[in-house]
Amino acid sequence: MGSEDLERLLLGYALRDAVKHGGRASVGSVMSMLLGDHPELRSRAREIASLAARVVEQVNSMPAGEQKRLLSEQYPELARFEEQREKGDKGLPPLPGAVEGRVKLRFAPNPDFVIHMGNARPAIVNHEYARMYKGRMVLRFEDTDPRTKTPLREAYDLIRQDLKWLGVSWDEEYIQSLRMEVFYSVARRAIERGCAYVDNCGREGKELLSRGEYCPTRDLGPEDNLELFEKMLEGEFYEGEAVVRMKTDPRHPNPSLRDWVAMRIIDTEKHPHPLVGSRYLVWPTYNFAVSVDDHMMEITHVLRGKEHQLNTEKQLAVYRCMGWRPPYFIHFGRLKLEGFILSKSKIRKLLEERPGEFMGYDDPRFGTIAGLRRRGVLAEAIRQIILEVGVKPTDATISWANLAAANRKLLDERADRIMYVEDPVEMEVELAQVECRAAEIPFHPSRPQRKRRITLCTGDKVLLTREDAVEGRQLRLMGLSNFTVSQGILREVDPSLEYARRMKLPIVQWVKKGGEASVEVLEPVELELRRHQGYAEDAIRGYGVDSRLQFVRYGFVRVDSVEDGVYRVIYTHK
Repeated sequence: MGSEDLERLLLGYALRDAVKHGGRASVGSVMSMLLGDHPELRSRAREIASLAARVVEQVNSMPAGEQKRLLSEQYPELARFEEQREKGDKGLPPLPGAVEGRVKLRFAPNPDFVIHMGNARPAIVNHEYARMYKGRMVLRFEDTDPRTKTPLREAYDLIRQDLKWLGVSWDEEYIQSLRMEVFYSVARRAIERGCAYVDNCGREGKELLSRGEYCPTRDLGPEDNLELFEKMLEGEFYEGEAVVRMKTDPRHPNPSLRDWVAMRIIDTEKHPHPLVGSRYLVWPTYNFAVSVDDHMMEITHVLRGKEHQLNTEKQLAVYRCMGWRPPYFIHFGRLKLEGFILSKSKIRKLLEERPGEFMGYDDPRFGTIAGLRRRGVLAEAIRQIILEVGVKPTDATISWANLAAANRKLLDERADRIMYVEDPVEMEVELAQVECRAAEIPFHPSRPQRKRRITLCTGDKVLLTREDAVEGRQLRLMGLSNFTVSQGILREVDPSLEYARRMKLPIVQWVKKGGEASVEVLEPVELELRRHQGYAEDAIRGYGVDSRLQFVRYGFVRVDSVEDGVYRVIYTHK
């Protein structure tokens, strides 16, 4: 693809993105659309990114009216899709207390696994709000539990890749395990203020709190507790012997809110952290680290699942202790994807207990973002569905049918059509009035100028599906002529399209024998992976891995691999 064609493509995507987001396009979203539609350009992504940045800057300098006019006049297909999206998209509700240009949000994954459809929701919603308010977006890796939620070194980059693919960009990035001194500093200040203490009663400390009592160190002054904290840092206590607790209410009706643990010792000789090894012994708990970082990073709004409501109460204790102004907290319901496993632990268990049966975390039977991408689902379809669900407090289940419908609308505009035959029957062609006929078949009905030419002569062989090759049946070979199936021969009758319409003949896909490509279709059905064998026309050889295609009268597929001339594709949906 030449530079002029590439620049024109980028301009169209940038205009569409700007119109969608109030006049502002982002390089991340534009690159995501481009590489999703043209996977063959992925190897040039670094080179293209600089051109995309210039095009986005050019588009963002235009008045909104000019953006809409250019999109409508020069890219009518993209404009039409955007109009449809706007009609169906009610948008996100306004954020409480939000001021344009001052909103700051975050997505904070635990890098113990890749992200899935459920935790892509806060990523997409936070990113969309940041754009709505011309605010800032933070990506923060919450990796301070090397014992029970052990981070995976590769997960950091895998999460970044998934977010970029989803069109989620960020302005700042932090990794909590690289901020340990910050947490130590705040812990010291909390102890100095008298609202945190070191519980060195070991297992008994937890038992005391369960009875509404507490470790005697709670009544010691800040100096004594600071001394105990320094001993924790110096390794004078072993794991389980001492913790730092926030002073709340030892008799709170909810036992989990009674003087909850803010810092604890983890034996990192036994449980080394993938980034910092065994450098640290004392680690902040989730609620302490989140409270500190949300304040330090000036997060204005925290949007997350309602399962965090109890955590919000804990975190407010840190804000009260330190005299900080808390952010706005918004909790939404859980999100499920019907027919897919989203649970990290269940996916890990399947991978461990059934090795060789699954392809990895990106298996198309899983609801991970990588799995959905491998199946052929487009990032825009995922964003669209998640934004339609929004931030409602009730739990939501997305049906595969709804996600497939959103994806189908997008793919229908983009995916080239290829003829594929499954369970093939070989037939000989017998033309009536001419020796040869040529079929000129467009790759896409909206782009008739792009087509392939296939010539068939009397005596040539073609492959039809067994379902179509019924003895005595009349049918039309797509783009060619009308035939009668007769004892292994396709005998030509009236070649006109008018005849096919008058006789209401089925128009069937076909593959010329001699140039066919072997195809294996992998069809995910819940946890089953069904395998189908067939042949595609020679034109499929013009497509590489990650191409999205529509197999005529079959469904949408994504090319997963090409080895020894065999195309392995994953069935997406009808």
